[in-house]
Parts: sequence; structure tokens; C-alpha cells
Amino acid sequence: MIELSDVQAAATRLEPHVHRTPVLTSRTLNAALGRELLFKADHLQKTGSFKVRGALNAALQLPAGTPGLVALSSGNHAQGVAFAARVLGVPATIFMYDDSTDLKRGAVRAYGAAVMDSPRAEGDIHAREYAAQHGFHFIHPYDDRHVMAGQGTQGLEFTQQVKDAPDAVLVAVGGGGMVSGIATVIKAVWPHTRVIGVEPAVADDARQSLAAGKRVSLPAPPQTVADGVRSLSVGALTFPVMQGRVDEIVTASEDSIRAAHRLMMQHLKQVVEPTAALPIATLLEGKNLPERLGVFICGGNWLP
Repeated sequence: MIELSDVQAAATRLEPHVHRTPVLTSRTLNAALGRELLFKADHLQKTGSFKVRGALNAALQLPAGTPGLVALSSGNHAQGVAFAARVLGVPATIFMYDDSTDLKRGAVRAYGAAVMDSPRAEGDIHAREYAAQHGFHFIHPYDDRHVMAGQGTQGLEFTQQVKDAPDAVLVAVGGGGMVSGIATVIKAVWPHTRVIGVEPAVADDARQSLAAGKRVSLPAPPQTVADGVRSLSVGALTFPVMQGRVDEIVTASEDSIRAAHRLMMQHLKQVVEPTAALPIATLLEGKNLPERLGVFICGGNWLP
């Protein structure tokens, strides 16, 4: 388990390197959805997503002389590790899935990292073998205590920026790193605020896992427009945090995700990626959710 003190230490460590992202509101969206929505805008973070927080927090705690970094990612964590390597002044090699977007591949290379293609079924093996052969450090996208603590810093900022506790916060869930970090903060600072994870209906491994009381893996990579949450299962380290601190997992259809994405682009006037629209997609489906909601916008690496 990670604790609030881990997230606080991560925030101090990261402060010279990352943005303190704003909280946005939209009267039009509030009226349309019948809620008060408070958007934590981490799509405006360096590298265009929250992922840099965890990657850099892990990298900054490596021993001096670490020769390089390795990661496996569809895109946002890849950019985070590439950015972290640049901060450390070391090389990075990023294994990216075959279905990663050209936009995210190009962004990783722009940070100076080498990109290697890998099928999802073999990516973890390839990345870890490469790290062992070259003496580089492998930074997992979510199943790492330092990564979880780093991701939680957006939640810490949110509690400092919002005067009154919301009824609940909505957080997209892939491997569970972001929701674990945010839930750790929310339950420590606002114990009565519900933490609700959101997944695509076709990628509901977290929902199934919490219902079963054990980690459940999907049989194949989910085909969802929300490309940031295509993991097969939640992590071994993230799962117990989720069990203890996430109140509920809800899901959204692909049509709802697309509609929510359009709605956010239209009314927030912000470039967000489809994964970031998951929380709003649940509201479009009429899920029974509270009236005052914190919404974490996880990324903005998207082009039409």
C-alpha cells in the first residue's frame, strides 16, 4: 500500500519539473448533465498527460549512475519515461505496441527516446530483456509504488485547489496506477468522498476483479477507442489499493465514449483524448452518480 505521505513526498520531488494543472469548469456541461463538474486538467501537463508524474517520480529515486530507462507503453507512459530520461540526462528505449498512434510515437521520439515496436503479447518480455541486457532500469506504467505515488499528486493538487469536498471523483482505470494514487489522497483528505473508477464496457477487468475479490484478466486486448486503458488486467500492486480505497467501478459503451469526447471538445474548448472522456460517458448513460463531481482529465494526446 502507498500512503498520503508517499504522495506528498512525490509532490515535493516533482515540483521543479511539472506543471500544477488547473481545475476547469463549464456552465454548459453542468446544465446539460445536471451536475456540478470540476475538471482536473492534467491533459495540460507536460507530455500531455498525467503519466509523466509517475514516471518521473520513479526515475528521480533511481541510484546515481543509472545508465538509462526502458518502458513499455501505448503512448502516454512512453512520453513520460522519455521526458524523465531527458531530465536525468540518460538515454531511453521505449517499446510501443503495434496499435500505438503515430502521434504518440512521434512525441516519444521528439523527447529523444528510441522507439521499438512490440506486439502486446510479448512486449513485457522484450522490454525487460532489453533492460537486463543493457543495464537500464525498467519503469512499469502502473504496477510500481513510486509510479502510483507520482500519479496521486494530481489528486493532492485537486484537494488543495477545490474548497469543498465533492461528493465523488471519477477516474479512468486501466492498470490502476492513477486511480490508486488519487484514491489514496482522496480517502485521506476527504474520507466521505466516493472514488469511482470508470472503464470501457469492453475492457472491464477492474470491475470484474473487484467483484470477484481477485485479479481477473481479459482474454485478449480490448478493442476500445479509449486507447489509454487497453491493459489486460489491473496490477498486483494496484489491486489491493483499489480494493481498499475505490468505492465502485462503472463502465461506458464505445458510443457513449465517442459522444462524451465530442461534448468535452465542444464545450470545454480543450483537446482531450477519448480515454479522458470516460467519466463523462458514464453521465451520458444516466448512471446513478452524485451531483458534485471531480473529474480527472487524464490526457490530451489526440488528433482528429
